[in-house]
Amino acid sequence: MYFFLSHLATVDIAYACNTVPQMLVNLLNPAKPISFAGCMTQTFLFLTFALTECLLLLMMSYDRYVAICHPLFCHVIMSWSVCISLVVISWACGSLLALVQMVLVAALPFCGPHEINHFFCELVSVLKLACADTRYMSPKSRHPEEQQKILFLFYIFFNSMLNPLIYSLRNAEVKGALRRALCKESHS
Repeated sequence: MYFFLSHLATVDIAYACNTVPQMLVNLLNPAKPISFAGCMTQTFLFLTFALTECLLLLMMSYDRYVAICHPLFCHVIMSWSVCISLVVISWACGSLLALVQMVLVAALPFCGPHEINHFFCELVSVLKLACADTRYMSPKSRHPEEQQKILFLFYIFFNSMLNPLIYSLRNAEVKGALRRALCKESHS
């Protein structure tokens, strides 16, 4: 489980590392555009991390299923080689699925104002720039666009930063080490 949690924390940190630098550049200098290739790269990485996160959660649920339903055979079924294979499959499939989506997006004709109404190159915002009909490709939302941007920012920034901390604090060993460290500081 901790092996999968470490990769999940890596994905969460990678989310922030992919989106926050460009978001800061956009906030400091809104007139500076990002290239089409740069936008596609950022979108590809974002999709890779999002899809990999979903697949890692799937692998973690399988790990918990084995631990609960087959506790005596857990170490045999979920050996290190199996765990490593599942993580590699998650990253590979996440990258492959993101690549397929990016190939489909790159094939679209783009016209009109080449300005994305978002903090970074997010897929739905990129699809809005296409001249083609993209209504099956992006889900409808009841929320106004500005509200979606704030919700998305909250999800990417705060979840990505807080999840590794939450994952580690659920571990009793990490809690014990944190308590010991805090007790040392309070005594000194």
